Parts: sequence; structure tokens; C-alpha cells
Amino acid sequence: MDGQRIFLLRLYSDHPSGSKRIRGSWLLYATILLSCFGFSLVGYDNGLMGGFINGRPFNRVFNYPHPSLLGTVVAIYEVGGCVGAVGISFIGDRIGRRQSIALGAIVMIIGAILQASAYQLAQMFLGRIISGVGIGIINSTVPILQAEVSPKATRGLYVAMYCSTLNLGIVTAYWLDFGLSYVDSEIAWRFPTAFQIVYLLAIIWLTVMVPESPRWLTAHDMHDDAVSVLAALTNREVDDPDVVQQYEEIVETVIMESAEGSGSWSDFYKSDGLQSCRRLWTAIAVQVFQQLGGINAIIYYATTLFQQSIGFSPKMAGLMSGFLQTWMFIASFIPWFLIDRFGRKPLILGGIFVEGAVMAVQTALIYQIQHRTEIEHSAAIGAAVMLFLFEGAFTVGMQSTGWVYPSEILPLRLRAKGSAISTAANWISNFIVVEITPPAIKNIGYRTYIIFAIFNVCFLPIVWFWFKETKGLSLEDVDLLFADEQALEMYRVMVDRELSDQEEQNKDDEVEYFEQASSSSRAVF
Repeated sequence: MDGQRIFLLRLYSDHPSGSKRIRGSWLLYATILLSCFGFSLVGYDNGLMGGFINGRPFNRVFNYPHPSLLGTVVAIYEVGGCVGAVGISFIGDRIGRRQSIALGAIVMIIGAILQASAYQLAQMFLGRIISGVGIGIINSTVPILQAEVSPKATRGLYVAMYCSTLNLGIVTAYWLDFGLSYVDSEIAWRFPTAFQIVYLLAIIWLTVMVPESPRWLTAHDMHDDAVSVLAALTNREVDDPDVVQQYEEIVETVIMESAEGSGSWSDFYKSDGLQSCRRLWTAIAVQVFQQLGGINAIIYYATTLFQQSIGFSPKMAGLMSGFLQTWMFIASFIPWFLIDRFGRKPLILGGIFVEGAVMAVQTALIYQIQHRTEIEHSAAIGAAVMLFLFEGAFTVGMQSTGWVYPSEILPLRLRAKGSAISTAANWISNFIVVEITPPAIKNIGYRTYIIFAIFNVCFLPIVWFWFKETKGLSLEDVDLLFADEQALEMYRVMVDRELSDQEEQNKDDEVEYFEQASSSSRAVF
């Protein structure tokens, strides 16, 4: 059966260009909106349970479970995300980007319903896993679709935009939880849990409106559809020279990559001319670095950190957590103006450096608080400031680049599989951080922060020597950035052949023109 007809059948396969009512910039904006909803949902779910899991309404329903069990309920979502990211890698290339995202949204709706209606912890546990599977599918596919339809000059900007909406999702969850914390009934956690369905319905609707990736269509021999999508995205005719040129570049890349392998899993481990193995490990590294730097220890457990590490009251801790995530949302606008100007690598290096420095300072400050020294009060203020500095450094340096970079550097024939694996690495790293943070804070206290500081310091030389800059390059040019001499020679041959064919076509056009002119002249006389 045709991969385009596996899932939602003709609804997607008959409309590769999305809605025929919108073209050009509006079609691109619809794709950006889809990405924004997808990542806002990631943020919302990241911030969701941290605000009510310690509350009386939630614990009353589930008979006050042990804190370690609650920690597992929170963290198991990350395991589901890993499973979803890996699972979609086996069918994502067959059903396409849009259907993959829609599938993830449907799975998440099922998970949200199970969670919001739970009266047993086992049902909540199951709902968290299913929701995790859905978000893993969405999270690994949305960056690919966005990268494959965005203009190269502003690709980083659009990723920065949907990372801002990720932070908006976190802010929404934190403030919604905080507002409902004054309500002593089950609605305090059931309503926020069910509210994510609003995001999911919007995502499903947008997958019908937006176009399929022209690069995916070309790779699956749907050439007419690919040209139609390129024309729709640029609001030009299918025979426009710019559309034809962009399409031919995609075809050349598909041919060059096909010569290096069929796109199977084994291609990642071959020593091919496009360094596919290195590119996979680079994509994995940037996702792992993003998590092991310590960001989700702060996002998930901000309230816990403000209470247990810094010593704030429960209400003040909740209030400060809301302010912290609001600051992260505001700071996320800064990369909009930096990522396509300064590039990916400088932002990653700068972000990691500041994160490591902040965690080192935080270690000393928390030590003063936990040992109740004479500067305890000042140290508490400083520790709170450090959390704000850390989230600012993360959102400017690592957040946007951590999502745009993997989708850019992976080769087309392996992009879905590679993105799935790198996203799975993100989720499993996230799980480790979320699982170990509460017992670490309880058992080793201030030393928890030095662990994250050491991680960040270790990441710096890897990024400096291993990562390549992709700013301003088309996805096809990124292949050439990693290509060896043999692959480059193949590309030159294809270009020379294309130029030769174009010259022959021009000559034929000139002969036809003069023959028609000669015939017209004879007709006159």
C-alpha cells in the first residue's frame, strides 16, 4: 500500500500543497503556526505537573502516594517521548511529515483523556506514557517539516519563534496551575490536564492546511507534487525559473544521497562520502547537551528548588516559579535577532559557557544556605538570581539552536530516522535529569549543581572542535559542507551535465526561434 494512504488516506494524499485557498507567505505562516502549536504543547506538558503534583487535591485523589512514586509518574512521560520518537522513525518516512504529526496529536488526545479522568495512579501512569509517545512523534517531526519548507535565510528565526512558544506553553501551565492552586477541588489538576486537547485539535486542523515537505515528496518520486508545493510556498507558477532551480537542486541532492545509500539504518554506520555517521552523532550530542546542562531540573522542579534549596514558602516558591518561566519566555525573543546573524555555533558555545559558570556559582550559594552561614539571606537572593540567569542563558544559547541544528545537518534520506534518534536521546536524557534531581537535592544538596556545572564545561571543547556552522546554507548546501572529494566530484558532474543540457536547450530554442522568424518573413513576401 502507498505510504501516503496508510494513515488518513485521501485527506492528505490528494492535497500535498495543503489548503488551495492560501499561498505564498500565508502558507509559510500556517506551517510556522503548526510548529508553534507543537512546541507550545511540549512546553505546556513540561510545566504542567510540577505545579499541582504536590497539591492536596491531586494527592487526595490518589491517596497521598510516596514522593518517589510521584517522581516516576512525572518522569515516565519522558520514556514515552523516547518510545514515540523511535517508533515514528520506522513509519515516518512512509507516511510523510504531516501525517506523522497528526498521528502524534491523536495519540496525545487519548493520553490526555486518560490522565484527566484518572482516579487510580495506574491510569494516570498509563496516560502519561501514551501522551509521551504522542509528543515524541510530534517533537521529532515538526522541526523537520519546518526546516524543509523554510527559506534558508530565515530558517533559524522561525525555529527561534516556535521555541518562544514552547516557553509560552511553560508559562501558561505554571500560571494556570498557580491560579488553580487556590481551588481545593479536583478541577485544580483535571482542567489543566484536559486543556492540552485544545492545542491538539488545532494541530490536527493545521496538518490539513499546511503543505507536505517538497523534499519528502521528491525523495518519494512525487515530483509534480513537489513542484506544486514549491510554487505554492513562493506564490509563483510551477514553471517559474526560481521554482525550477530550487526543485532541480533538491533532485540533485536526492541523487547524490541515493548514491551513498538507500536510507536504511545501516547507512548511519557506513563511512560514506557525506559523513552521515558523524552528522547523526552531532545531532544526538546537541540534544543530549541541551538536557544534561540542567535546564529541566529547573523547569520541572522550579518550585521544589525555590522551597528546598533556597528556603522560600510554598506560595512564594510557586509565585517565583511563575516569574522564572515568564522571564524565560521574554528572553526567548532575543535569539530571534541573533541566530541567523551570528550563527548556531557561537550561540551554543556562549550558552553552555554561561550555564556552566552559573551552576558553579549556584553551588557556592546553596552551600551557604544549607549550612546557614551569616550570609544565608544574601545567598538566597543570589541563588534565585542565578536561576533567572541560567534560564536566560539557556533560551538564548541552547534552546533554539538545539532544535534547528539537528534538522539542518542530517542528510535528507536519513533525516526522519536521524531526527527521531536525536529526539529520543533528548527525551531519555530528560528522563534521567527529571528522575535523579529530587533524590539528588535531598541526599547531596548543593553538590547537585556542581554536577551540572561539570557537564557544561565538558561540552565546550566538543562543540568547538566537532560542530560545523550552518548559518545561511540551504539544506542541500549542508550536504556539500560535509561531503568528501568523491561526493563533491559527483555533484560537479551533475551540475556540468545540467549546464550542458541547458546550453543545448537554449540552442534548440534559438534554432526554433529563427526558423519561425524565417517562415514569417517568407509569408510576408
